[in-house]
Amino acid sequence: MDTRVDDYIAGLPDWQQDVCHEVRRLVHEADPDVEETIKFTDRPYFVLDGNVCALLGTKDHVNVMLYDKASVPDPHDIITSGHGNKTARMISVYRDQPINAPALVEMFRCIIANNRRRKGAGPRR
Repeated sequence: MDTRVDDYIAGLPDWQQDVCHEVRRLVHEADPDVEETIKFTDRPYFVLDGNVCALLGTKDHVNVMLYDKASVPDPHDIITSGHGNKTARMISVYRDQPINAPALVEMFRCIIANNRRRKGAGPRR
């Protein structure tokens, strides 16, 4: 756990803190080797052989950015935007909206597996 991520979350409204704590727990549940860091001055990122996800508290919701290069299936329809984005897609979580934890963990695990596969492939010659 990175204390800078703690500080970021602590600065959010209570309900957004709850969302961020749950997402944080779920990404570590997906793989305990996930590391935390801060990028772009204050944004919490969760990484393992590449970016997995990031958190961003906004005025009325929390964005969970999934760094899946639009390759991870979304059979539970939890992606809310960025469907055509080649870098990341997003799940926007609003106050009192439940998170589909099993679906999110499944997506995190798929992103991590893809990151490992890409890292293991090495540069093409």
